[in-house]
Parts: sequence; C-alpha cells; structure tokens
Amino acid sequence: MGEDRYKDWLNNRKKYKESLSADKLFERIILQDNHALSSAITLIESQSEKDKLEAFKLISLCTPKAEKSLRIGITGVPGVGKSTFIEAIGCELISSGKRVAVLSIDPSSEKTHGSILGDKTRMERLASLPNAFIRPTASGSALGGVARHTRETILLCEAAGYDVVLIETVGVGQSETMVHAMVDFFLLLMLSGAGDELQGIKRGIMEMADAIVITKSDGENQVRAKEARQTYQRALHYFPPTESAWVPTVLNYSFQDTVSIQSIISLIQKFQLHQIESGYFEINRHRQAVYWMREALLTLFDQSLTKLDESLRRDIENKVFAGEVSPFDAADKLYTLIIENTKNGK
Repeated sequence: MGEDRYKDWLNNRKKYKESLSADKLFERIILQDNHALSSAITLIESQSEKDKLEAFKLISLCTPKAEKSLRIGITGVPGVGKSTFIEAIGCELISSGKRVAVLSIDPSSEKTHGSILGDKTRMERLASLPNAFIRPTASGSALGGVARHTRETILLCEAAGYDVVLIETVGVGQSETMVHAMVDFFLLLMLSGAGDELQGIKRGIMEMADAIVITKSDGENQVRAKEARQTYQRALHYFPPTESAWVPTVLNYSFQDTVSIQSIISLIQKFQLHQIESGYFEINRHRQAVYWMREALLTLFDQSLTKLDESLRRDIENKVFAGEVSPFDAADKLYTLIIENTKNGK
C-alpha cells in the first residue's frame, strides 16, 4: 500500500514538473490562464540553471504573441498614494473593457530579500476583478526601482492577453531610468505641500515624465494642489522639447472624484494616439529592445564573472585595493579570463 502511494506521488510530481515546462506553460498562457502566468513568472525569476533554460525558451515562445499592450510606468515617493491611484485607474480601465496587469515592485528586505509590503492586500478591490492580474515582486538588489525580470514579465503578461500593463516602481528616489526604458508612458505622481527635501525625486525624473499627477487634491489640500499644478506646469516649459513633440501635462487627482481619473485616462489615450501618429511609438519600442539586449549582455557578463575561481578573483580585487594593480588592468585581466572560460565551455 505504501509503495502504491509512493508511485502515485512520483507520477503526480512528474505531471507537475511537466506542467511547468516552457511548452506547457505557453499553451496555457495564451489561453489566459493566470495560474500558468504566475508559474511562468516564478520560472523566469528562478536562479536554477535548468529553470533558466526553460525560461529562455518560454520567453522566445511568448515574444511573437507580445508587444500588443500599452505599458505604463508609475513612480513617486512613498506616501504619494501609488497603490490607491493604481487601483483606481485599473478598475476604471477594466470597466471600459480592458484587461489590466499590475507589476508592483515592492521594497525588499535587506535580510531575506523578500517583498516587505504585498500589494494584493493594498488593492483588494482591483484584485477581486476577473480581468485583473497583480504580481507583487521584491526589488532585491535591482537598480532603477524595478525587479530584475520585470521586462520579461511584461512580455508574459502581453502574451496572456493583457491590454494594459501598469508597472509601479519602488519610488525611493533612485534613478528610474530602467523603468522608463521599458514603458510607453511614464507617469510621475507628486504631492502638493511637500518640500523638495521630502519629494526627493525632481528634475531628472520630471524630464522623463510624460505627465505629472498631483495626488490627494481634495479637502483642505485642494487649493495647494491647484497651485502645485500651476508651478509644475510652468517648470515643464523650461525643459527641452521631447523628441516626439509631446508636451507633458500636469493634472490633479482626487480619490473621491472619478472624473479626475477619467481625465488622466483620456490624457494617456491622447498620448498614445500622438505617439502612434508621429511614428515615435514604434521607434521607442525598437530602441527599448536594443537597450534591453545590452542589459541582458551585462547580466550575462556579471554571471560569467561570478563563475570565475573565487580565490583568483579575490586575489585580483585585493591587488586593486592595495594599489598594486590599476582597476583598468584588473578589469582587462578578468575580461580575458571570462573569454577563456567561455571558449572552454565553463
């Protein structure tokens, strides 16, 4: 009897493993199976060498089915109301017939590298809708406020038929260049009445923003919010014109006012039409593909570096630290070792 149960367990385990293969996951993803989509994202986040091979295959299968959504990046300092705003815009988009995926990049624990927050608990109304998919992901050590595999996750969501992909960044003031390089529309949320020292992110992010939204523009804050809108709109006029000739706009948003969220969606739709008609939408996508090819190469190089003999690598680093070898000569030496290892199949 015990042997039969063990065989059943092995068979079930085998079936489960087979269901996580690239081919099986792809079949279910294009049928809009969210369980398969979640498993696929877990697969591409895996550090296992075997899983990485399946992940590469899955991305290759999904890429021809992707590229059809509108990608929106949303950033802002903690406390600006990103989750509340995303839930509101997500629900409104779904009510208009769209399928919406939210990739929420949470700050991660320094000790466990796991997600600290967990946006499904902060977007309960959106999470309950059948045409919504929310994936909280810990940012880990990734730069730019986005998780390492966020771009691949976008492609998976697009293959699963999601019309709009919202990417919420950590928003703690670090460079948001990476999220800007993977979205079509970049939205900056700002608070009125907070000083520059509190807002943290200013000119660099504002130059990348396609629109700025002043949140919490209600109650006693209404007057200050309107003044902030005028101030930011004037500031935007001093920035160089965008390549596509789009003029960034500043809007106010109140959670209590559904008209304000509709105005923001209308602006995004206007932006998308402008970009398509100018030809810049497609140009931007092509440029982003090249950018991420280079990022992938840097990742592969970094992985190859970690595969070098640790004692040898430490020895070179110690010599640089002691001033015995220049950083440039050391980098050249490490690069040569990586090339030799690659040739030898290591």
